[in-house]
Amino acid sequence: MPILVEAGWGGLVQYPWSITWTDITDRVDMVQGVAITRGASDERSETQPGSATLTLDNADGALTPGNPNSPYYPYVRKNSPIRVSMAVMPARTGAAPWPLSQMGDTFDSTSGLWASFTGGASVTGGRARIPLTPGVTSTMVSARQWKLPGASVCARLTTVPTSNGSSVSRSNFFVESTTAGTRLGWQHNVSTGKLRAVNLVGDVDGAPTDLDFSAIDHRWMRIRETSGLVYWETSPDGWDWTVRRTLATPAWVTSQSLVVSLNATRTGGTGDYAEWDLLGAQVRPRFYGMVNEWPVEWEGLYSKVTISATDLFKRLNRLPELRSMLGMEVLTSDTLTGLYSFLAAYYPLSEDAGSTSAGSVAGGSAGALAVTQVGAGGTLEFGTDGVPETGETAVTFTPASSAAGKYLVADLGPQTASDTTTWMPMLEVWFKTSTVSRAICGLYEQGLDHELAFVLNASGVLQIEHTESGEPRVITATSTGNLANDTWHHLVYDGSLLRIYVDGVAVGGSLAVTSSQNLRYLHVGGYRGARLFTGQIAHVALHVAQGPAGTVYAANYGASTGYSGESADSRVERLARYAGLSSVTILGSTHDQVASQGPAGSGVVARLREVEATESGRLYAERDYFGLAYQSRDVRYNPDPVDEVFTISYADLEPGLQLADDDQKLVNEVEASRPGGATQTVTAPSSVLAFGSYPQQLNVLKTTDLKVADAAYWLVSRYANPDPEIREVPVEAATMASYLDILDADISSYFTVFDLPSQALASSARVTVEGYTETIKEQSHEIQFRTSTSARDSVWILGDTVYGVLGSTTRLAY
Repeated sequence: MPILVEAGWGGLVQYPWSITWTDITDRVDMVQGVAITRGASDERSETQPGSATLTLDNADGALTPGNPNSPYYPYVRKNSPIRVSMAVMPARTGAAPWPLSQMGDTFDSTSGLWASFTGGASVTGGRARIPLTPGVTSTMVSARQWKLPGASVCARLTTVPTSNGSSVSRSNFFVESTTAGTRLGWQHNVSTGKLRAVNLVGDVDGAPTDLDFSAIDHRWMRIRETSGLVYWETSPDGWDWTVRRTLATPAWVTSQSLVVSLNATRTGGTGDYAEWDLLGAQVRPRFYGMVNEWPVEWEGLYSKVTISATDLFKRLNRLPELRSMLGMEVLTSDTLTGLYSFLAAYYPLSEDAGSTSAGSVAGGSAGALAVTQVGAGGTLEFGTDGVPETGETAVTFTPASSAAGKYLVADLGPQTASDTTTWMPMLEVWFKTSTVSRAICGLYEQGLDHELAFVLNASGVLQIEHTESGEPRVITATSTGNLANDTWHHLVYDGSLLRIYVDGVAVGGSLAVTSSQNLRYLHVGGYRGARLFTGQIAHVALHVAQGPAGTVYAANYGASTGYSGESADSRVERLARYAGLSSVTILGSTHDQVASQGPAGSGVVARLREVEATESGRLYAERDYFGLAYQSRDVRYNPDPVDEVFTISYADLEPGLQLADDDQKLVNEVEASRPGGATQTVTAPSSVLAFGSYPQQLNVLKTTDLKVADAAYWLVSRYANPDPEIREVPVEAATMASYLDILDADISSYFTVFDLPSQALASSARVTVEGYTETIKEQSHEIQFRTSTSARDSVWILGDTVYGVLGSTTRLAY
C-alpha cells in the first residue's frame, strides 16, 4: 500500500489542470507518518477545513525556502499545491492465467513478474527503466500468464524521455498476443510528441487515435476490457480517468494468455530512458490542498521539514467580502459566455458620499470616472440609494438644466481602445429616471471617428447615436417603450448581434448600428457636455467578446432580486463561481428554493454555509482536486444495504468503540424564521416534559413560511430524543481485505459494524460517516471514523416494511 505524496512546484492550486506534479514520496518520514483530518465532528457541526501533516527529509536542502541550489527553486513557498494518495497494489489469487487487474509491481525489487529483460532494461530506484539507446530495442516482458477480459492494467510514466536529436524514438506500453506484431496499448512517439492508442495487427493499425502528448494529462495510462469493449484511458492522477479510444474486443484478447511489455527504440541522437512505476496500482486520493509553511529544523547535521497543509477552504476563507450578487454577476459572468470575453471596465458607482471620482474594479487599466462640471450649478451625489436588493449605493445626478450640471468622464486607456477594435463591445448599465431627452452614457474614439451613445428621446424611448466615419452621428431608435418611468432598468447592448436587452429581455431584433472601434473615452450621466442626466445610475460595465454574449449579460437582471427563488444547488454553483471555482459536484436531488442573498458585506464561505444550513445539506472540499461538493439532505435518506461502502466485524476494529447516549445533540424546541417571513415555533412536548427545554434558533433562507415550518419539524423530529449511537469507529484499514472499500468511504457514506458484543442494543449498527482522522505509516493505515446513526435520517415510505412502521419510522421527508 504505497503512499503517494506529490508537490505541484510552481503550480497554482486554483488552476489544477496546469500543475505538473513531482513525486516527493521518498522524502516522507513514514515512521512518524502522514496525518489527515477531514469532515465534521458530528452531523450537527459544519465540516471543517481538511488538513494534512507530514515530515519530509531535507538533508540535501532542497526543501529550504529560498535556496537557489534546490532543484525546486524558487517554488518551495507557501501555498504550494500538494496532494496525498494511496496506491493500493493488487494481490494475485487463484491459478494462472490471472486477470490483469491482479498484476501489480512497485519495482522496489526485481519481482517474479518479468520473464525477460533486453537492451539494458532494468528495475532501478523503484522504477522500471527502459533505455532509449540508438539502434537498440529495450524491453521488459512479463511471463505469459495473464488475461484481459473483465480486467485492466495501468502504469505511471514517471520519467518522460526526450528525442535528443533522434528522428524516430518511441516508448511503448503494450498488452501482447501470442502472434508477433499483434498487440494493443499505448505508443509514445517521443520525436513527434504524439501519444497513440493502438490496436496493432502485423505491427499496423489502420485507424489509431493520436493525441498531443501531455506530461500532465497522460501521466497514467490504462488498458481496460469490459463487456466486449476495450478502452484506452489516461489520467493525470491515477484516479480520474478519461477514455481516449474504444474498440470491440479483438478475438485474440479473449482466447489467449497474454504478456505485458514495456519497450523502447531509438534510431539516432543520444541515449535517454523512460521510467514507469506503480504498475497496476489502484489509486485512492486522500488529500488535496496547499502547504501553509516550510519550517526547516535541524538535529545536528540532519535537516527535516514538518509541513502542514490545508484544503480548498483555506483559500475560500481568505477571499475578501463579496460585492452584492449583482456586482458579482458583472465580475464573473464572462466565464459563462463560452467565448473569449472579459471585463474591460466596471464602475459600481458605490463610492461613499462626498467622493469626487469613481474607480473601475475590473482589475484592468481603465482610468477613474471623474466628476466634470458643465456650465454652472447642479449636483452629483455619491452614496445615494442604489438598485434594490444589492446593499450598494448609486450616483444621483441633479443638473441645473440639460446643459448645466455635473457628469462623469473617464479615459479607459489605450488597451481598452485596442480591445474594442479587436473584439465586440458589450455595455451594461443600470439607471432610473423620470426625465426624457437625456443621455445615459456614451463611448467615443479620440478623433471622434467612432462614437456610441445611449440616449432617451422625448418619449423616454431608448435611441442609439453612432458613427464610424465622424460627425454627424446617425440616430437609431429602438422599441423599448418609455424607460423614463422612475423605475430601475437594466440596459445591455450586444455589439456583436447589435441588439438591445432591457430588464433581461431582448427588445426587437438586430439594429442598424455601425461598427464601434477604438473606443477609449466613457461619459456617464451625459454625453460630451450635453443632455445631462437627471436621476440615478449604477453598475456601468464594459465587456468585450469575440461573439454574441448579450444574453449572458442580460441575465444579470435577475440579481436585482438576489435570485430569490432559485434552487439551492443553483445557488451553490453561483456562489462557487464568485469564488473562482469552475464547477461544484452536486449530490442528491432535493433542492428547495432559497431566498435572496443579494446585499454585499459577507464572504463566500458564510453565504455557502447559509445555504447548507437552510437545506440541512453538507458542504465540503473534494479530496482529489481543487473543488467543492454539496450534498442535499436526501443523500442520506433511507440508506440501502446494497449501497453500503463496506461492512466490518466488531472483532476487526481497534479498541475504543463506544455507545453514546447523552444530550449533546438534543433539540426539542425550535424557533424558526426567514427573511421577511413569520417566526414560528415547533416543539416536542413529550421531550420537553422528560428532559426539560433544549431550545434552538433556526434562521433559514426559505421562500415560504411552510418551508420554514418543515425545516423546524425536521430538526425536532430527529433530535427530540436521539437514540444511543456509535460516534467513533477505529479501524486499522491496511489489514482489511476490504481496504479499497474502506478508503472509498467519505462524508455521508455509510457502513455496518456487525457481530457486536451481547451487551449492545443489537447485533449490528449502521453508521454514517461525518468525518475521519487517519494516520498513514509504513504498513499501517489507522482511520478513526467519526460517525452518526444512519437511522436518524430515515423517512417514511407508505407501506414499506422497514420505513412505513407506525410510531417508529413515520418521520416525514423534508
